[in-house]
Amino acid sequence: MKHKVTVVRVLFLGLFVFLLAQGKMMLWLGLFGVSLLAALLFGRVYCGYVCPMNTIMIPANWIAKKLNIQKQESPKWLKDGYFAWITLIVSVVAMILSKRFLKINLPILPIWLILAALITLRYKPSVFHNLICPFGAPQKLFGRFARKSKTVDKATCIGCKLCEKVCPSDAIVVVDKDKKAVINTALCHQCTNCQQICPKSSIHYS
Repeated sequence: MKHKVTVVRVLFLGLFVFLLAQGKMMLWLGLFGVSLLAALLFGRVYCGYVCPMNTIMIPANWIAKKLNIQKQESPKWLKDGYFAWITLIVSVVAMILSKRFLKINLPILPIWLILAALITLRYKPSVFHNLICPFGAPQKLFGRFARKSKTVDKATCIGCKLCEKVCPSDAIVVVDKDKKAVINTALCHQCTNCQQICPKSSIHYS
């Protein structure tokens, strides 16, 4: 399953690069818009499989861990959770103003692609995913109401916390009260990391 997920991500990254080269980024933004509606049904599948930033962040995170340069704590000034909406508003305004006054299409997506990789070299992926990413903010809002999502079978969960360690968005937490894993649908990227590592096969998409 891991290899299939990787192939899907690489294919979407290739599509992103192709559209970027063709100067058709509006098509990608259209895809993002459709993904918000899909998130109401299937969760944040865009973040887990389609987003080029997430695909680039995976090797960046691996490099950061190998070099031991990554901080585990997120900056305190980000923890109120509003900064991602600010970056979204600034990005949209910058695109509109550059188009109107400078007569250029600001490459906002490639800019955020680079920023995502650089930030991940310094902080764990969940910092960018949950607190900075302008595209993650609306995905989080729509994903909160997903009809289908990763869920945990509490009858078989043993609270080993392996799922916590592999989740890129800190969406899954073992609650101290009953020692069972709980998944936050608003944060979950619907990837298969937790599902693959669970020794009891307690995590399912349903």
